Amino acid sequence: MNDIVSYFATIPSAHRSLILVSGITVFWLIENAFPLFNFKYKKWHHAGINIFLTLTTIIINFFLAFILLQTADWTIANHFGILQWLPQMSLWVYTLIGLLLLDLIGAYLVHLVEHKAKFLWRFHLIHHTDTWVDTTSANRHHPGESIIRFTFTTLGVLLVGSPMWMVFLYQTLSVVATQFNHANISIPKKLDTLLSYFIVSPDMHKVHHHHVLPYTDSNYGNIFSIWDRLFGTFMTLPKEEIIYGIDTHPMPEHHNNLKNLLKIPFQKPHKIEKS
Repeated sequence: MNDIVSYFATIPSAHRSLILVSGITVFWLIENAFPLFNFKYKKWHHAGINIFLTLTTIIINFFLAFILLQTADWTIANHFGILQWLPQMSLWVYTLIGLLLLDLIGAYLVHLVEHKAKFLWRFHLIHHTDTWVDTTSANRHHPGESIIRFTFTTLGVLLVGSPMWMVFLYQTLSVVATQFNHANISIPKKLDTLLSYFIVSPDMHKVHHHHVLPYTDSNYGNIFSIWDRLFGTFMTLPKEEIIYGIDTHPMPEHHNNLKNLLKIPFQKPHKIEKS
């Protein structure tokens, strides 16, 4: 564990970028070989949109990273935050508690709030408009949402009292987890169910991308599934019944056009289109 701490305490930016690119590449190859759904779409065009939005997220996080660093250093220097107030314990337990709490605030809570607050939903909506969810959809976030999520991550670091190595470890696990649970991969049902008791599995997260309520407002977790189970937001739906997208933006000109996606938060809300 000490080796892990040492590595993430000084992890180069190039390594973090390599992990992100490697994750997309590996899951891209797996979903091509073992797809959950056989989409009929222009895969590279779809990936281009999602990768552009991923890059904006990376750029925003890069320029705001000093805030995270200052926050983490302040909590340690001032002995502030939940981890700083806990008694002495195993480094493994300390790390697990920290990761669970960062995931609660930086992933579950912000995701829940984005669904409940109308203004924030306008930005998060872009993520849900995707009708071909695959591993490139993982960071399909409007730049405005990237700032919102960064704010909650910083809040998590402050309240949890996380050292910076733990923040880097959490962000790395978060990237890989979201690429995994968005990937268009087919895994045995029993294995997926078993995984869903511990982490957010692909089938579990796909329910969240079903196009209508109440499924859209469920399964908010990213790394750990415990929070959805604990707070009653866990739901299941046979994968054969899942229809991706959002019922207010069903047309390709809504969800498959980068210019329109960037404008959605500032447009008048769409009414649900009746079929």
